[in-house]
Amino acid sequence: MNDTQQQLDELQSQFAFQEDLLQALNERVVSQDREIQVLQQQLKALRELCLQLADAVEKPAGEGGSLLDERPPHY
Repeated sequence: MNDTQQQLDELQSQFAFQEDLLQALNERVVSQDREIQVLQQQLKALRELCLQLADAVEKPAGEGGSLLDERPPHY
Protein backbone atom coordinates (compact mmCIF):
# COMPACT_ATOMS: atom_id res chain seq x y z
CA MET A 1 0.00 0.00 0.00
CA ASN A 2 1.35 3.38 -0.86
CA ASP A 3 1.66 6.29 1.55
CA THR A 4 -1.35 8.16 0.13
CA GLN A 5 -3.60 5.14 0.60
CA GLN A 6 -2.45 4.74 4.21
CA GLN A 7 -3.20 8.39 4.90
CA LEU A 8 -6.61 8.04 3.31
CA ASP A 9 -7.36 4.95 5.40
CA GLU A 10 -6.23 6.77 8.53
CA LEU A 11 -8.45 9.77 7.74
CA GLN A 12 -11.44 7.52 7.08
CA SER A 13 -10.85 5.76 10.37
CA GLN A 14 -10.64 9.05 12.25
CA PHE A 15 -13.76 10.30 10.50
CA ALA A 16 -15.70 7.19 11.49
CA PHE A 17 -14.54 7.59 15.09
CA GLN A 18 -15.57 11.25 15.08
CA GLU A 19 -19.02 10.37 13.72
CA ASP A 20 -19.51 7.80 16.49
CA LEU A 21 -18.37 10.28 19.12
CA LEU A 22 -20.64 12.99 17.75
CA GLN A 23 -23.62 10.64 17.81
CA ALA A 24 -22.88 9.60 21.41
CA LEU A 25 -22.53 13.23 22.49
CA ASN A 26 -25.78 14.14 20.74
CA GLU A 27 -27.63 11.35 22.53
CA ARG A 28 -26.21 12.53 25.86
CA VAL A 29 -27.29 16.12 25.21
CA VAL A 30 -30.82 14.98 24.36
CA SER A 31 -30.91 12.89 27.54
CA GLN A 32 -29.70 15.79 29.66
CA ASP A 33 -32.25 18.11 28.08
CA ARG A 34 -35.05 15.75 29.07
CA GLU A 35 -33.64 15.51 32.59
CA ILE A 36 -33.42 19.30 32.87
CA GLN A 37 -37.04 19.64 31.78
CA VAL A 38 -38.15 17.16 34.47
CA LEU A 39 -36.08 18.95 37.11
CA GLN A 40 -37.56 22.31 36.08
CA GLN A 41 -41.07 20.91 36.44
CA GLN A 42 -40.23 19.52 39.87
CA LEU A 43 -38.70 22.84 40.93
CA LYS A 44 -41.79 24.69 39.78
CA ALA A 45 -44.03 22.32 41.76
CA LEU A 46 -41.86 22.72 44.87
CA ARG A 47 -41.88 26.50 44.51
CA GLU A 48 -45.69 26.50 44.31
CA LEU A 49 -45.92 24.19 47.33
CA CYS A 50 -43.59 26.45 49.33
CA LEU A 51 -45.72 29.48 48.45
CA GLN A 52 -48.88 27.64 49.48
CA LEU A 53 -47.32 26.61 52.77
CA ALA A 54 -46.07 30.14 53.42
CA ASP A 55 -49.57 31.49 52.74
CA ALA A 56 -51.09 28.92 55.09
CA VAL A 57 -48.71 29.89 57.88
CA GLU A 58 -49.20 33.64 57.41
CA LYS A 59 -53.00 33.68 57.00
CA PRO A 60 -55.12 34.19 60.09
CA ALA A 61 -56.42 30.89 61.39
CA GLY A 62 -59.69 31.64 63.08
CA GLU A 63 -59.63 33.88 66.11
CA GLY A 64 -56.17 32.89 67.26
CA GLY A 65 -54.28 34.69 64.49
CA SER A 66 -51.82 32.90 62.23
CA LEU A 67 -50.99 29.22 62.40
CA LEU A 68 -47.78 30.22 64.14
CA ASP A 69 -49.85 31.65 67.01
CA GLU A 70 -52.17 28.65 67.37
CA ARG A 71 -51.76 26.28 70.25
CA PRO A 72 -50.92 22.70 69.34
CA PRO A 73 -53.83 20.27 69.74
CA HIS A 74 -52.29 18.53 72.76
CA TYR A 75 -52.70 21.66 74.99
